[in-house]
Amino acid sequence: MSTRPSDSFDLVEASIADIHAAMEVDRVTATALVDRYLERIDTFDDDLNAILTVNDGALQRARQLDAHFASDGLVGPLHGIPVLLKDNHDTHDMPTTAGSVALQESAPPRDAFVVRQLRDAGAVVIAKANLQELSFGVDTISSLGGATRNAYDLERRPSGSSGGTAAAIAANLGAIGMGTDTCSSIRSPAAFNCLVGIRPTRGLCSRTGIVPLCGTQDTAGPITRTVEDAARTLDVIAGYDPEDPVTSRGASHPPTEGYVAALDATALNGARIGVARQFFGLQADESASEADAEAVTTVLEGALEAMAAAGATIIDPVDIVDIDYLKSARVLRYEFARDFDAYLSELGDAAPHDSLAEVVSTGKIAPAIESRFEETDILGVDADAVDRNVDYLRRLVRREQLTETTLSTLIEHDLDALLYPPSTIPPVRIPDHQPFDEMNCELSAHTGLPAVVVPAGFTADGLPVGLELLGGPFDEPKLLSFAYAFEQTTTHRRPPAQFGELDRRD
Repeated sequence: MSTRPSDSFDLVEASIADIHAAMEVDRVTATALVDRYLERIDTFDDDLNAILTVNDGALQRARQLDAHFASDGLVGPLHGIPVLLKDNHDTHDMPTTAGSVALQESAPPRDAFVVRQLRDAGAVVIAKANLQELSFGVDTISSLGGATRNAYDLERRPSGSSGGTAAAIAANLGAIGMGTDTCSSIRSPAAFNCLVGIRPTRGLCSRTGIVPLCGTQDTAGPITRTVEDAARTLDVIAGYDPEDPVTSRGASHPPTEGYVAALDATALNGARIGVARQFFGLQADESASEADAEAVTTVLEGALEAMAAAGATIIDPVDIVDIDYLKSARVLRYEFARDFDAYLSELGDAAPHDSLAEVVSTGKIAPAIESRFEETDILGVDADAVDRNVDYLRRLVRREQLTETTLSTLIEHDLDALLYPPSTIPPVRIPDHQPFDEMNCELSAHTGLPAVVVPAGFTADGLPVGLELLGGPFDEPKLLSFAYAFEQTTTHRRPPAQFGELDRRD
């Protein structure tokens, strides 16, 4: 057996800092790194079914970065880092399909704003990941890619809609990943695959060039194996985009020294964490068994004990909002067609269809997603009249009230964060569908407040469980620091056994 320098670098679970340290001492190059991740995709993705398209230009990009490194050092904070994109991020050099056969020829002329930020920082887009088609649901099933499987149990769902990114990052098919979150789409896949996920404050990250589902809720965010890597990625993608005016809200909020600098392994000492018990336990009898919900609650109880041991004050319980009122603020039904049609219009001649209705009418949508359209009135909403729809406007007002109520709760109890499970139950077995009623996604989605998910442990069956921390507007530094302290104290992250290091014998 001969060993090349790149072979001696332990790729599995490698962080951004690990990769850059190895580059500095010539143990790995960007080219070798990309080549090895592509080899892992080729070897393992038949089992996961997480990748839609591999970037044919990734190795050329890596060679250019290596040439720059040899003469001038790192291009930026993500130099040579292989990134997996959920395939609703526009890329000028790859199709952007949203997982739909009807959009497989869609070729955007430019990168999404956050993709451009990643590339400018030195990242290498190596592949685009499967997703719930059009991001419409929480299973990760698409007409173009089929069903993605959970990295820890191939017979179970990875959740969605960013399940392809999450399963692939969990299995070390890329260094870091990008997802989007409308309601649960970053957070539950991260929880189900023993990962870290960030839903940023509304306005912190640009939505330009991302296939929309619901404009007032959509946001991009990182999916990574460590809190530090999530913070490093957020450092890059946070920022003002003149084409997305909502980012004016967040323009002054990224910390001067960056999110990584805010991480503190002792941050839980003195923190006040409120337990949102109303989001624990089975929410709908038909969803699953009480035993399923109890399995998640048991893991969360252990997490709370660990936080208390690290010096946190646990305020348990804390009531926040009326659940029915929270649900009554849903607006996806009103915004989906309007926002999707606007996106297609911006693509111009690159768009294979003119409207969401036309995409659905092709008959090529996956049956599980097509049935969701049949069960709702999304295509019956007059997209041109949404801004005059009284019910829609009332729901937007409810969101403002929900935000005020949540912030008041934080202040009245002197809380640094709220804690609850991203999903009350573990991943379900395929072909069952993950029940949306058990996803605790709406508090963050409807208020625009930030939330961070971090691994909390495993059920007795070996299924990952995550915990979610929610804070005030632009509290990402604080939330990430709490998540980092918990991660460093508990070390719950572990790779799925089935996707270990490849044998690199010559």
